[in-house]
Amino acid sequence: MAPPVAQLLFLQPALVENIQLQLAIKNFRTLHIDYPKVNYAKGFRGYCNGLMSYVRGRQQSWYCPKIHYVLHALGTAIKKFCKYSESFCENHNEYCRVTQDSFPITICSLSSKQPPTSCYYTSALTDQRLYLLCSQKYDAEPIDIMGLY
Repeated sequence: MAPPVAQLLFLQPALVENIQLQLAIKNFRTLHIDYPKVNYAKGFRGYCNGLMSYVRGRQQSWYCPKIHYVLHALGTAIKKFCKYSESFCENHNEYCRVTQDSFPITICSLSSKQPPTSCYYTSALTDQRLYLLCSQKYDAEPIDIMGLY
């Protein structure tokens, strides 16, 4: 039997992978689901500017994402679509699935007319189907929104 230190080093990659997966699931819930929809103060100049300041703070990044999708539905309504993910998306190295139902979603898009030192976003509210990235093939959790369908 291997010493405890050797056992720990052997199990470490699996542990790190599991932690990364749990973090991706948590980030999906906190960054892509806003139900019920939050109202931001007028100082933020609109929903997407308030939301994206929160997103950038959570990601601890100064980078201004070009587009961000926010669902206005319960997480359980979204999760059911990752229950059986037969399609493997090689470019993302994960399983993916298009939802059968449409969901209310806000699309936050980086505005082209903005000062160079800030991120200013425009918003569009729509009902569309989602192209989800799922954590595994069966009994999975959504971990990202790759686009709208």
